[in-house]
This record gives sequence, structure tokens and C-alpha cells, in this order.
Amino acid sequence: MTDKPTPQGDRIAKVLSRAGIASRREAERMIGEGRIAVNGKTIDSPALNITDNDRVSVDGKHVGAPDVPRMWMYHKPAGLVTTERDERDRPTVFAALPDNLPRVMSVGRLDINSEGLLLLTNDGGVKRKLELPSTGWLRRYRVRINGSVSEASLDKLREGISVEGINYQPMTVTFDRQQGANAWLTLSIREGKNREIRRVMEAIGVTVNRLIRVSYGPFQLGDLKQGDVEEMKSRVVRDQLGIEAPAAPVRKRKPIVRPGKTRTTGKKPVR
Repeated sequence: MTDKPTPQGDRIAKVLSRAGIASRREAERMIGEGRIAVNGKTIDSPALNITDNDRVSVDGKHVGAPDVPRMWMYHKPAGLVTTERDERDRPTVFAALPDNLPRVMSVGRLDINSEGLLLLTNDGGVKRKLELPSTGWLRRYRVRINGSVSEASLDKLREGISVEGINYQPMTVTFDRQQGANAWLTLSIREGKNREIRRVMEAIGVTVNRLIRVSYGPFQLGDLKQGDVEEMKSRVVRDQLGIEAPAAPVRKRKPIVRPGKTRTTGKKPVR
């Protein structure tokens, strides 16, 4: 019995993700809905490898070659869900983005009541790289809680805590100040599990009433205003993510010819 040869190319869902059309999971859902065609034929299974010679279309529109990886910082306001579609018809991040942005994906999520820095990218590979647990980039938050909390309670978070069978890694927590009936903390995590900060705070007896992400790895919210989007410089994206820059075309400089010198050598002609 001989092994079947490995199909050439990449899985269709990976190609669509790389082109910034959708995440792999979303691409598989789109395939199931009959929205993807390859070489003019609608496909019904993601178990398909394609090459650069295949023509892919989504909703009848041709998918071109992947764009250069790009990233943006977005100051998400509270009240938006980080999804493209919401079954409860709540306002979404993607509907609120400026019209001049290309199709983008979010790096992770912020829940509807959270605000602050949300990274966006047009490249599925960049999204996956930033979301991998092995990346372990620190995410820093400003947290406002109702009431106050003791250092002994915060030590539980610093040591790592288990809530309803879910283990959370040790966190860096600083008590900043008391402000009337509320207190402000600065908290840093590396995992970013679903509603992690709200759940651990509830476990030590306090409720979060405001949650602002101020940094994600080396990327800082800074003074970016709510609702604003700022594209990162390509050099920053390359340096931080280790992405190779596309080769720049080689430009030939024309030789400088000074009066009384030849064009070929730049030296004075022999008389």
C-alpha cells in the first residue's frame, strides 16, 4: 500500500485567513454557507488545498494575492461587541471602524463592557501569532472596582487563583488609589482567558465597574482617543513580529559627471 502524495498548496481556509478575508473558523463557516468558489465552482468542504494558480472568489468577488501584513491600534469604546456579526443585533466594533480601512480582524477580543486598546490586522498569520499562548505578551489594564480590597486578597491573584475549576496564572497587581466609593488598580496578565479579570475579581469579593486595556505587549494605547484608529509603522510591525520586509526594487544610481571628466571612469581624460 503506497502513501498518497501530499496535496500541493495550502488549505482554502488558511488562504482566506492569510488574505484577511476571515479567520479560519469563519472561513469554514462561509464555505458551509456556499459563499466560496474555486475556479468558478462553489465548494462545500474546507478539506481542499489550493495553489496560486487557482482562482478564489467570495460572494462572487475575486480574492487577490495577500496584501503586505499591516496592523492598527484601535481605542475601543465600551458598548461594542468584538465580532463582525452579532446574533442579538448589538453594535459591533467592525461596524464602527472607519470606511477607509481594508478588511481587518481583531487580535483577541474585549468584551462589550471593556474598553481600550484593541489590535487589528489584515493578516491571519499575524493574528494567530499574537494570540498564541506561547507568545505570552503582557496585557496591562486599568481596573476600577466598587469598594476596596486588601493586599491579602490581591496576594491571591499574585500567587495564581482557581475559579470554578479554571486555573489562572499569577498576575501583577498594584493598588493605585481609592476614589470615593471606588478604587483603581493596575493589573497585568499573560493569558487573557475569557472575562479573566472580571471573574478573578468576583472571586475575591469585588466587582469591576470599568476595565481599560492600556497595552498589549509592546503596543501602547497612549493618548489615542476613544473610537480612533492609528496604523502602526511597517518598520515597527516588522521589528516586533519578526516579519520579513518585502524586497525593495534595486535602483541604479546614475553616475555623477563633473565638467571635464568622462562618464565611464569619472577621471579626467588623458590628453
